[in-house]
Amino acid sequence: MTSENDRRNVDETRRETAAGSAASREDHVVVVGAGLAGSECAYQLARRGVPVELWEMRPERSTPAHQGPDFAELVCSNSLRSDDPEHAAGLLKREMERFDSLIIAAARASAVPAGSALAVDRERFARQVTATLEAEPRIRIVRREIESLPAPGAAAAAVLATGPLTSEALSKALMEQLGDESLYFYDAIAPIVEAESLDMSKLFAGSRYGKGGGDDYLNAPMDERQYLAFYEALTTARVVELRDFEANLFFEGCLPIEEMARRGVDTLRFGPMKPVGLTPPSGVPAHAIVQLRQENLARSQYNLVGFQSRMSWGDQKRVLSMIPGLERAEFVRLGQVHRNTFVNSPRHLDRCYRLRGAPHLRLAGQITGVEGYLESAATGLLVALYTSFELAGRDFEPLPYTTALGALARHLTESDPERFQPANINYGLFEPLPGRVRKRERRSAQVRRAEEALGAWIGRFSPPPLQRVS
Repeated sequence: MTSENDRRNVDETRRETAAGSAASREDHVVVVGAGLAGSECAYQLARRGVPVELWEMRPERSTPAHQGPDFAELVCSNSLRSDDPEHAAGLLKREMERFDSLIIAAARASAVPAGSALAVDRERFARQVTATLEAEPRIRIVRREIESLPAPGAAAAAVLATGPLTSEALSKALMEQLGDESLYFYDAIAPIVEAESLDMSKLFAGSRYGKGGGDDYLNAPMDERQYLAFYEALTTARVVELRDFEANLFFEGCLPIEEMARRGVDTLRFGPMKPVGLTPPSGVPAHAIVQLRQENLARSQYNLVGFQSRMSWGDQKRVLSMIPGLERAEFVRLGQVHRNTFVNSPRHLDRCYRLRGAPHLRLAGQITGVEGYLESAATGLLVALYTSFELAGRDFEPLPYTTALGALARHLTESDPERFQPANINYGLFEPLPGRVRKRERRSAQVRRAEEALGAWIGRFSPPPLQRVS
């Protein structure tokens, strides 16, 4: 009798044989890195009939931030930002869904309550992405580190989607190709706590302004005395120092909590600890509030929203235990800081994410200078879409800057290269609306224009259709 393991091994051999045969042809694409961008890119290419060779160095070699072997592992947060259809992030999700996005589908299937945001159970999300790609016969997965850039002619095209933690060898090879130093900034990871270690008598459930299910977050209210004591401890805590040759460059959208605090005593109260839109059960307004977002579907873990940190782990435990309800908190993971690498895209990329000096190479994900899981996946989708057009020998134009997908490319290719910095999707990246539009009507006007522009583009160029998984 054939065991489940035997069947799995046979299926895997069949997939590798089919994909290996396909990848031996000149029309295959090499995708390096199976994070969100690489996973989305490989999926889109394969579903449009393009054989893919997907390289991922984990688990053979890990990074300072990753913990497991699955693809598309979320490190910094479990949120893919707002799902409001009129928010720029919500619009981007819906544009990606027009192209059958793997990442958005997996996120919705593994979603956890998070108000108006789309947050996921990280493990379930990564497992689903991994299983989908492993089941695709047009994808050959190679679990090894790649240390040099794919050469011209080795494949029809190559996509580097190695993310902000690109290995040292590949970073060096890329910088030698580009001829200048990479840019970089420091990103920080928020702590995660065990739910059963929280004192629920000091917390209350609720979403800001009642959005979402109304109780998607746990909230720890502080009065003024508690807040000032917490602020004092936070600003005097020991932090992990950067090395002498490294600059203190943090992405504004993901500042460590202690860095924000140093900007002023009330900075946190207008940032991650703002109390507006939340009313404690006592009815007494809080001076500040710490929010904890559900980390998994079992509600067994919560992460501290906006509390990414580079405090020493000993001081983190001491300072964070001052938050009401967290006095005896058990931490699944403490905050940490890591270096994110990205290239000067306005100098090196064209609108199709190809390197100007080596057009057989494309870049996707955070290495391009987009910030965020959602945005990373979006670039992977667009690289795959454009590449499938090229390999099919079909004429097309890049998406217009009036769409969210096109607006990301606008940021990467038209920003001032002397002042280029990572950015999340936001309406400031879009081509401006014509004429004068009332402020309260601008978002809906942006959405209508984007939907019309995307529909017209699809109708004009008819992207290569999705194919069934054989």
